Amino acid sequence: MFAVTAARIDAEDPLSGLEAGDHAEPVPPDGWTTVTVKAAALNHHDVWTLRGVGISPDRLPIVLGCDAAGLDPDGSEVVVHAVISGGEYADETLDPSRSLLSERYDGTFAERVAVPRRNLVPKPPALSFTEAACLPTAYLTAYRMLFTRSGVAPGATVLVQGAGGGVATALILLGRAAGYRIWVTSRSEEKRERAVKLGADQAFPAGARLPERVDAVMETVGEATWAHSLRALKPGGRIVISGATSGSGPPADLSRVFFLQLSVVGSTMGTRDELARLLRFCEQTGVRPLIDRTLPLAGARDGLAAMISGELFGKVVLTV
Repeated sequence: MFAVTAARIDAEDPLSGLEAGDHAEPVPPDGWTTVTVKAAALNHHDVWTLRGVGISPDRLPIVLGCDAAGLDPDGSEVVVHAVISGGEYADETLDPSRSLLSERYDGTFAERVAVPRRNLVPKPPALSFTEAACLPTAYLTAYRMLFTRSGVAPGATVLVQGAGGGVATALILLGRAAGYRIWVTSRSEEKRERAVKLGADQAFPAGARLPERVDAVMETVGEATWAHSLRALKPGGRIVISGATSGSGPPADLSRVFFLQLSVVGSTMGTRDELARLLRFCEQTGVRPLIDRTLPLAGARDGLAAMISGELFGKVVLTV
């Protein structure tokens, strides 16, 4: 079958390790099944893999990709939950032995992928394969951040750092549909304008002084925005962090944290049940993922290059 793989690791030139071509068919072990992939979405996780983050050379080559929507062996339309849990956990994101597809097991950038049967979620007919493929990583991460981990109710003011990325655009769309007041930041005036058109109430330059302090901050950027995130919070407010694309070691500013009784909460992906609820949320509200571009599977290199350069607003989807 045709697949896109990480064959080598190069932190400085990640695309040099990308290969596309023939790959062995998946052989599902007991409890697993094979999904015929119709669409798969790109994530920063794929770039990190090519840079050697979270994977060792002995696991290569490995098929890239966490997200997919397709057909199970019975022909039913399904969405793949990307978190592979090694045990019976009520919340599989808390399993210390968990992994994502493309970390220990071949991922979704292929004509077929093997996954645990329990990781299949029925795809609502209202969502296309390309739309559904966007949900299991970026949109599920945003869903959990807002609805499970933020601790704030609809009507609250939520600041999203770094408009334009997959999780950030998901936070805008989901938050707006659920009744939150969504503010965003970006260094790019164009991305700020697009965020407002997408549904954000206001958009500000990165690091700008806000009209008032917010109830919660959704943080995926890390070092570059951390100080601003802390300053932006009301006393008793909460930062929910699910990524650190600009670095993971900013000054903690602990005096501000304890004096204002701020909370810092981590959030990673989401459960299979949360993915099912996210699909139902999209079906019932009419929210659809923002797709920047759709490419054939063989065009994965172009999509990854756009992601590395930051020339995106929304998701890149590969169709098979």
